[in-house]
Amino acid sequence: MAQYAVLIYAHDSAHAPDATPDDLATCDEHSDELVADGSMVAAFALTPRDMATSIRGDAVTDGPFIDSKEVVAGFYVLEAPDLDAALAIAGRNPVVHDGGGVEVRPIHSGFIGERGNPGNS
Repeated sequence: MAQYAVLIYAHDSAHAPDATPDDLATCDEHSDELVADGSMVAAFALTPRDMATSIRGDAVTDGPFIDSKEVVAGFYVLEAPDLDAALAIAGRNPVVHDGGGVEVRPIHSGFIGERGNPGNS
């Protein structure tokens, strides 16, 4: 089955270090649904944009790579029989109904090493 990356674009990430379970409930429910139907392969939530550090050339700056209305708030990998099915699955992401959006891309290749799970440390 083909794999697709789903990039989540939002005003910012809901996954701040001080986020409460209530803050993350909608995200967690959606994730649980994808796990239950067997389509989610991996998922990673990113921290808010003010925790980013960017590098361009020799310059290192605080903040996201570009100043924009939306940032990549997280991403996940799903398995689906084809792009249409992947779009249907990704379209259920709650951010789509909260003013953000998702981008779906077929995965060409990938690697997750033995220490591939960043955990909660």
